[in-house]
Amino acid sequence: MATGGEKRAALLRQIMEEGGFAFVSSAEKAAAGDLRAAEAAREMAWEQLHSAPRAEVGAAWPDAYALACLQVAGLRAADGDRRAALRALDMGLIMGGGLLRAELDDAIAGLGRGEAGAVADGDVQRWEEGIAGGRDLADVLKLLPVNSLSCKQIERRSCISLEAFIHDYFLCESPVILSGCIEHWPARTKWKDIKYLQSIAGDRTIPVQVGKNYACTELKQELITFSQFLERMWSSDSANLACVAQHQLLDQIKELHKDITVPEYCLAGGGKLQSLNAWFGPHGTITPLHHDPHHNLFAQVLGRKYVRLYPVSVGLYPNTESMLSNTSQVDLDNIDEKEHPKTAALEFMDCILEEGDLLYIPPKWWHYVRSLSISFSVSFWWRTSDLPSGSS
Repeated sequence: MATGGEKRAALLRQIMEEGGFAFVSSAEKAAAGDLRAAEAAREMAWEQLHSAPRAEVGAAWPDAYALACLQVAGLRAADGDRRAALRALDMGLIMGGGLLRAELDDAIAGLGRGEAGAVADGDVQRWEEGIAGGRDLADVLKLLPVNSLSCKQIERRSCISLEAFIHDYFLCESPVILSGCIEHWPARTKWKDIKYLQSIAGDRTIPVQVGKNYACTELKQELITFSQFLERMWSSDSANLACVAQHQLLDQIKELHKDITVPEYCLAGGGKLQSLNAWFGPHGTITPLHHDPHHNLFAQVLGRKYVRLYPVSVGLYPNTESMLSNTSQVDLDNIDEKEHPKTAALEFMDCILEEGDLLYIPPKWWHYVRSLSISFSVSFWWRTSDLPSGSS
């Protein structure tokens, strides 16, 4: 196994081959203790990452960015600027490649935990009330798409065996809610405590999505601290809701990862976990109607969500734009019957996902999700080496 120094040397050679002579020169000066050179190298790598769609960026540049972040962080830490060092390392985890990820994690651990900002008593109360929201069915129905909870309900089973899950749902690619399977997770109690979340993650930098949903034209992405994100949890501006959406937050913040375990259901079909994504935000956040390529076990850790599912075979007017080809043109909250006349007649199944529930969503099933309270969810995507054939 290559050492850290060998990895860096090989990376610099690869960057040279891709024409990054100025980056390599700056990185070598940074290694000798030049902070300005380290910042310049990071800026060069950042520009390369944003010069084209990620798939078209040279293979070495994500790792080059991570290297520059490590160098900046090391020099900032040496000057006693822990905050700047931690932000640089977080940016390396968020935007960098995987080559130096272990070094980034070790560097963060080496900084130790900073002082957590105090959480006001009023915010604690608002947090607890926010988690407990969305329980009045009459009020909930006023917010949901037309005909919600009036058709077929998603079947609910209590902590069944892996064999039963495979036989009854996985092989026939049929959704199911599995209750009582994650009560042993420390997250089920710890994440209810805003002071705990603040203490382990308050000073960490995270990416948030700001806007009605990811398909809206006004969508923005921001980089803020976890503490700043928590402060925005009770925003009343629906057009500027901030949420963590499909981000590998638990891989970035290891303390959160320790609070969960991968359910054994993800072993179905010789399963190999593809990604572990977090969905965390206030009441009213919406994930528009879309489908994903993998098997998905969606864990509702905190709060409640409404979920609507349509089968693979249903035609739901997918977007023609390549970046949104897995997303429907249909806005379930405001259906345009002239543009999408077949939508109202389509059969679906839905549910209110409660704290502690796991929802199995088979590949390519259309799904719409709306949070009914402050909500923290984790999705486990896995691919299969065996049946069923619909997986990819």
